[in-house]
Order: sequence, then C-alpha cells, then structure tokens
Amino acid sequence: MSQKQIIKPIVLILLALVLGAFVYPGPVKSKLNWWPNLPFRLGLDLVGGTHLVYEADLREVVGDKTESMEGIRDVIERRVNVFGVSEPIVQVEGENRLVVELAGVSDVSEAIKLIGETPFLEFKEELSIAEGENILSQLGSIEGLDQSLLTQDIVCGATDLSLLSFIILEKGVDPCYKTTELTGRYLDDASVVFDQSGLSGVGPQVSLTFDKAGGGLFAELTRGNVGRRIAIYLDGLPISAPVVQDEIEDGRAVISGNFTPDEAKQLGLRLNSGALPVPIELISQQTIGASLGRESLNKSLKAGLYGLVLVAIFMILFYRLPGVTAVVALVIYLIVTLAIYKTIPVTLTLAGIAGFILSLGIAVDANILIFARMREELAEGKSLQYSVSEGFHRAWSSIRDSHVTTILGALILYGFTTSFIKGFALTLAIGVFMSLFTATMVTRAFLELFVNKKFENWKWLFK
Repeated sequence: MSQKQIIKPIVLILLALVLGAFVYPGPVKSKLNWWPNLPFRLGLDLVGGTHLVYEADLREVVGDKTESMEGIRDVIERRVNVFGVSEPIVQVEGENRLVVELAGVSDVSEAIKLIGETPFLEFKEELSIAEGENILSQLGSIEGLDQSLLTQDIVCGATDLSLLSFIILEKGVDPCYKTTELTGRYLDDASVVFDQSGLSGVGPQVSLTFDKAGGGLFAELTRGNVGRRIAIYLDGLPISAPVVQDEIEDGRAVISGNFTPDEAKQLGLRLNSGALPVPIELISQQTIGASLGRESLNKSLKAGLYGLVLVAIFMILFYRLPGVTAVVALVIYLIVTLAIYKTIPVTLTLAGIAGFILSLGIAVDANILIFARMREELAEGKSLQYSVSEGFHRAWSSIRDSHVTTILGALILYGFTTSFIKGFALTLAIGVFMSLFTATMVTRAFLELFVNKKFENWKWLFK
C-alpha cells in the first residue's frame, strides 16, 4: 500500500469533519466563537409566510417588456427590504407575472399593504381639446355631480384637481391627460424641500431627480409642452399639474400637492423605496402557517434519514466491503452537498429536499454500476487490483452520460419553470454533480485502501 493511498482517505475524512462542523456548528461554536454559524435558508413551505402573485399591466409599455418586469422586481425587492422582511423572494414568472414570497409574514393583509404602498408615479401631457370633449361627452351622468360641470375648461383647467380625480375614480377614464414614457422607473432620488419664495400658504414640496435617461425624457416632454400643463400622477390620480414655463434640462422636477411635512416626508420615502414602472394587480394570495411548515420540515428530514439508513443497509448486505466504502462516501457526499447548499445559499423547499433525496439515490446508483463491473472482472478470475481499476474504467462512460443528461434536464427545469420546481431542479443539479465526484474519487480512494496482497485472499468480501 503506497503512501498516496493512505493520504487521500485521511484528507477526505478531515475535509468531511471540517465541513460537518460547518453544517452543524453547535458543538464547535460553543468552544470557538469565531467559527461561522450560517443558517440554512428555508423556503416558505418550511417556515411559513405569505405567497403573493401579481400581474403587471404592460399595455402602455413601449419597447422591451422584460425590462419593465425586471424594474418591478427590483422595486419590490427594495420595498420589502426597507420593512426588514427576512430573505424575501421576488421572481418574474412568464411575461407579466411576479411572485413574491415573504417568509415569516403570516398576516396577508400586512404583506399586501407592504407591497401595495409602493407608489406608481407618472408624468402625463394634456389631451387636445377635441379629444377631451369627446371623452367627457361619452361619460354619461355621474351620481351626485352637476352635468354642467363636465366641460374641459372646468375639469381640466381648474387648479383644484379633486373633480378630475372623482371622474377617474367613478368612470375609470381620464378626460384631460394622456400617458407619456416618463414614469417612476426613471426616478433617481426624491427629497423634501420647502418653497423659498416666501409666499404664504405654500407648504413642503417633494423634489425629484431623474436618472440620465429620465432627464432626457423630461427635457423632451417639457420642450414640447411649453405653455401647457404637465400633470404628475401618483397611483393613478393627479396630485399636481403645473404649467411648463420653459424647457427643463437638468432632470429635476417638483411635486407640490398641499402636503404636510409628514406627508411630504412619507411620499419621499416611498418614492425612494421604489416607484413602480407599471401598475400591478394582486391576483393570488396564500398563507402558510409556521406550524405546518415545521411539520413538513420534520417529515422531510425523517424521510431523508430513513432513506439513507435503508440504502446503507442494502449496500452493506449486498456488496459487502465495497458497500461499506460506498456508505462512507455517501456520508461525505451528504456533508459536502449540505455545506454547498448553506454557502451559496440555496433556498430549501419541500421540492428542493425531494431533489436532494433523489440525488442520494443517483449517487448510490453510480457506485452500483462500478461494483457490478468489479464483480464481473472478479468472476473471470482477474486480480483484485485489476478488477477495481477496470470496474471504475468500464463504468465511467455510463456514469458520465447518466449524470450529464440528468444535470441537463435539471438545468432546463430551472430555466423554464416556476419557483417551486426551480428549487427541486437546483438541489438535484448540485446533488448529481457532487455524486459524480464522490462516486469516482471518494469511493475509489477508500476502496483502494483494501487493494493489497492480504485482501487478494479475501476476494469474497468484494463479490
């Protein structure tokens, strides 16, 4: 037995011990304060929380809709982070849907409020007189409103925007302003300022600064509307409609809406947290209790443990000494894979745990292929050293092809399915990749410890 044959298993055992302490740091952490203690990231179905599905209205989007969806995702991520939600998951699904998972938030109304408070900011320009009058003429009667007030001069020309807001809420149409490309997606910063003119009755204002693209759009918008109004809409309703005096090229605007200092401060905070580039609508909501999550986790862990024990018993009884080395390799595989899940980190869901348990079976399957080839060589009277070497060599192509096809399938699932299936695909892909390492290197390192003259006389341990 060479020194190299002894060193390999020792290094693997030491590595397994270190990673084992990383996966389960309790005993080591109590003695070494500096030892890392990273928690596993558990999914919504294991710790409980709220699952929300939103649908974005992309009808007004000009150009790349994917960019708008990514903008919504980024905004909502910033929004939930402001409120301290632990490990939020915000994912785009399909063309116009967004899935939000908030672990630990069991109050659905709180979660909806948390997302819904994010403002939708728009800048609109005036409709032509003919367009406005045409819309007003088709409104019909509005309960509680004098029909003589439904003229464009009164509805659109008034400084007070309450009448226009009332019509939008009642009829769902805007007779005064039309959508432009400039929305909250181009907002870079919002801050509270106070009017410096000394005029009485002018309260705090919210100053807006656009990014480079937004500044260009704002300059173009003001240049084309000198002497006309540009309305600022928040969550679908007008809050300010100043008259443009000249082109504004510095990418700055001011919202003056008779705010109190607290209201202006809150609006600035909300805008900085994220102004949605397009409107969203809640279409599905689901709450998972923490107790149900714990029960699911316990059952999953028990299933994994029972499966591991049964596989270990089968391998030892059926393959004897090679089966023992396979079990040792399987334990190392288990520790290394869990350490990877913890380091990345991978969000473990019920589907993800299922993928991990399935990868355990695939890891064992690779060992079975190797041992079957070894038995064939031993049955032909070949030496133990030759049989072990040839067993790995002959099984390699089958192991490689089966693992590669499984990983490709997992990658396809991860790329084209929903978040629940993605968890399964990710844990399966990582597990299968690691099983390729343990089957071809770890099992071989331990098995070669027994390839010597002494065990040539005990070949029955390998058959």
